[in-house]
Amino acid sequence: MAELKGGLKTALRRRRTAGQLSPLVWILSRKGIALKQNPVHMEDFTNVLIHAARVGNLDVIRELLSRGVDVNARDERGYTPLLIACYNNRLQAAELLLESGADVNAGDYGGNTALMGAAFKGLPEIAALLIRYGADLNSQHGNGGTALMFATMFGRNEVVKLLLESGADTDILDVRGQSAFDLAMQQGNREAITLLA
Repeated sequence: MAELKGGLKTALRRRRTAGQLSPLVWILSRKGIALKQNPVHMEDFTNVLIHAARVGNLDVIRELLSRGVDVNARDERGYTPLLIACYNNRLQAAELLLESGADVNAGDYGGNTALMGAAFKGLPEIAALLIRYGADLNSQHGNGGTALMFATMFGRNEVVKLLLESGADTDILDVRGQSAFDLAMQQGNREAITLLA
């Protein structure tokens, strides 16, 4: 999001000094988050929360959650703040959201979970955090793929090891009838083949 323009920033600073601006709007303006609506009357902070999760802005996340913004709110694609934080490797933001009650198994509208995103991107610290908070290791998205399948297909072998050590089911098949082992064979991922054999 673009930074606030100088004139609006100055106006916000004056209103804050005069006690006419909520702390939330002040924090948002100080963090450079553009406000698309009248900043004094904003009601829907879902997109702001999702943006804060994307960039890992803990102050804004805390403030929004303290004001009752839904930690599991979704954008137009079904992404939750947790999905976005995890996909963008924002470990502290993801942990804050989980501590605040984020659904660790929430999927986007395609059924992709945060753990699947961490597996796809090769983010073992994020994957370990999600597993610690009870992520379903065997959840399947719309085409039947699992986090283990993503990690195997994209050569994210550190995540493959973590998932296997945590008890991921190696026998699950996707809609094409393929297992994680089959995908490792197709991709020529020798390390994963050895781990899955």
